[in-house]
Amino acid sequence: MLYYLFRFLEQFGITGSHMWGYISFRSLLALILSLCISAWFGARFIKYMKRHQITETARSEKIDPFGTQKVGVPTMGGIIIILAILVPVVLLGRLRNIYLILMIVTTVWLGMLGGMDDYIKIFRRNKEGLRGKYKIFGQISIGFIVGLTLWLSPDVCQRDLVLVPQTVQTVNTSSGVSPAKTTYIYKEKLEKSLRTTIPFVKGHHLDYSAVMGFLGKYRTAGGWLLFVLMTILVVTAVSNSANLNDGMDGMCAGNSAIIGVALGILAYVSSHFQLSEYLNIMFIPGSEELVVFMCAFVGALIGFLWYNSYPAQVFMGDTGSLAIGGIIGVGAIIIHKELLLPILCGVFFVESLSVIAQVAFYKLGKRRGRKQRLFRRTPIHDAFRTQDERLDPDCRYVFRGSGRVYHEAKITMRFLIVTVLLAAFAIITLKIR
Repeated sequence: MLYYLFRFLEQFGITGSHMWGYISFRSLLALILSLCISAWFGARFIKYMKRHQITETARSEKIDPFGTQKVGVPTMGGIIIILAILVPVVLLGRLRNIYLILMIVTTVWLGMLGGMDDYIKIFRRNKEGLRGKYKIFGQISIGFIVGLTLWLSPDVCQRDLVLVPQTVQTVNTSSGVSPAKTTYIYKEKLEKSLRTTIPFVKGHHLDYSAVMGFLGKYRTAGGWLLFVLMTILVVTAVSNSANLNDGMDGMCAGNSAIIGVALGILAYVSSHFQLSEYLNIMFIPGSEELVVFMCAFVGALIGFLWYNSYPAQVFMGDTGSLAIGGIIGVGAIIIHKELLLPILCGVFFVESLSVIAQVAFYKLGKRRGRKQRLFRRTPIHDAFRTQDERLDPDCRYVFRGSGRVYHEAKITMRFLIVTVLLAAFAIITLKIR
């Protein structure tokens, strides 16, 4: 809104209105504004929730080895994050940009899905929340909408330099017209593309249509179907992984803020022709608006950490964690960096794998008539604070560990450090071939 207002005022020579054309100005302003909104609204939100006793018991003294009780802590703090993202984006973003529209729709969609889950848990006193099949259906639906939009929208394209033959004839006054010469010049070509960035491979590109080459003349259509399926998989997997990571104070918000910074950097270089050419990644016109969104995303999470860091005054709940995961997944899909997510979101990835492996290993032992588990507890961050006394004496643990427990603040900080290293490594993979 403000972007269009000041661009209009620029026509009349209003001093300072030209600054709104700079992506750096709008992005940093979005970060500052979202942080302030998150911090200001967070305090009022917490007071309101406590006054109306809309709280959740995270764990009791029996579970936490350090005796920290978290009783009566407000939940659904994801509302703070979503509001702090949407207000700066609506004010400072180019709302006709298709990528920005997709990010806003994803945020609202998954925020409402998580909100329904939290509502059932709190107001209907049902600890299971929204049934899993409905949650998965909601995640698949938004993934399908995003993938289909990126396939069919004419505004979604990539711009490449291609060699175009050009015939040149020169005229000499003494000998007349010289023979025609064919030269090749670079011209920009705007087209829809099924290419995506893949690390550690020469050229750094993978074409979905090439993967579906066995379909012959239908390989392009097959490539787009594969792309839509990949979008659904990424959105569903990352949103669920972020949900699993939300188990300690500041864990999910801190990790996601770091990932958001990395995605913002990748979105910026993808929107800059010279930088994208230097890094040998796709140039995606219009993706600069993702920088505005990611800055608002990071600012909202940092402001939320003011209240969510240990000891937490508010929990984000599924309202926040599902929306956060969806934002990361869709953002990576838009800039064609979805294959970097196992590195960039390595902590989320390991958390999910730990749960899947734990359940599979337990069921395998159950069929054989014995109790067995891989880890003390899952998601894996819980294994580091689980005491020996809480373990089942009749169960065999493959990775039992030393039995030493750590304070959750230390666990969170070490996970954040790992995410910083993974984010840096994900970016430098663009130059590792």
